[in-house]
Amino acid sequence: MLLAQVLISGLVCGLIIFQSAFVAPTVFRDLPEESRPIILRSLFPKLFRSISVAGILFTLLALLEGSNLIIAYCVGMFTFLAGLICNLMVGATNKARDNGDDKLFATLHRISVVLTMSVLLTNLLWIFIV
Repeated sequence: MLLAQVLISGLVCGLIIFQSAFVAPTVFRDLPEESRPIILRSLFPKLFRSISVAGILFTLLALLEGSNLIIAYCVGMFTFLAGLICNLMVGATNKARDNGDDKLFATLHRISVVLTMSVLLTNLLWIFIV
């Protein structure tokens, strides 16, 4: 089951890197400004939900395996909770942007970026700790 958890972590890392390195820059570079919110507001909730589901699967595999590795549960639960928090913040982030509340938008966006990058690092590094 450890192999399945490694694959899930790889999937999470791949999703985050693809979204951050390819999708977002392409949207900001190639799409007209009025089209950007449509794409971004559709894609990012899907990313966050996918991360949450991956975290649940990761944790379930640790439970089914009867893992005594605390890190397995921590990685899975952190991945799930960070994805959930980011997904729950989407509405408030969009509302702040729509209302021109740049300070609140920047804060919420920064939180989601920090959580997402933390998930990326956690899913990259746990393999080397085990």
